[in-house]
Amino acid sequence: MALNFPNPVRSFDAGRSCVSFWGSDASLEIAFQIEIDALRKLGANIGDGEAQMLATFDSHRDAILNAAATAYGRRKASYHRITAADISGKG
Repeated sequence: MALNFPNPVRSFDAGRSCVSFWGSDASLEIAFQIEIDALRKLGANIGDGEAQMLATFDSHRDAILNAAATAYGRRKASYHRITAADISGKG
């Protein structure tokens, strides 16, 4: 079975400077974090607030999930952190 993202839940974590989200591969849960700098690459004029970070995540969800799937395809681990280098640009 391939990686999918059936759970739309995401959460802002200011302490870790990221937004966390989850995917699944068969019965395995895969944890992902996308760094704030990667979100800024997608939405350059966003502020530091939770609402703005989550709105940027939601607006660019497809690009973020593509980056997550690519990272998981390279290394099938239970945790991945998506950086600005993993994001191809506006999307």
